Amino acid sequence: VQLVESGGGLVQAGGSLRVTCVVSGSRFSIGAMGWYRQAPGKPRELVAVINSGGSTNYADSVKGRFTISRDNANNTLYLQMNSLKPEDTAVYYCNADVWIVGLKRGYWGQGTQVTVSS
Repeated sequence: VQLVESGGGLVQAGGSLRVTCVVSGSRFSIGAMGWYRQAPGKPRELVAVINSGGSTNYADSVKGRFTISRDNANNTLYLQMNSLKPEDTAVYYCNADVWIVGLKRGYWGQGTQVTVSS
């Protein structure tokens, strides 16, 4: 199983970006998925999570600005980021709970850099 993020980049404050995570592999099913981020010198933190039924939770710092969604048919996770702030600058990581032959394991992507300039 492999998670590959894309869509990061450089944007001015107030702008928008959408990051995408595609899960690939064989004989698996996906449970909850989430986006995390890590800024330099800081621990990795939760940004948003979504379960297989579509229920979502967000960090207080991004509520009302970010939207997490998923396309179960295509094993894809999205994070739409609006009204970006310089403090949103971080490497954004995709995480997924993946079931393979009855066993659940968490997988991480390699991360995609999001930089917000002031």
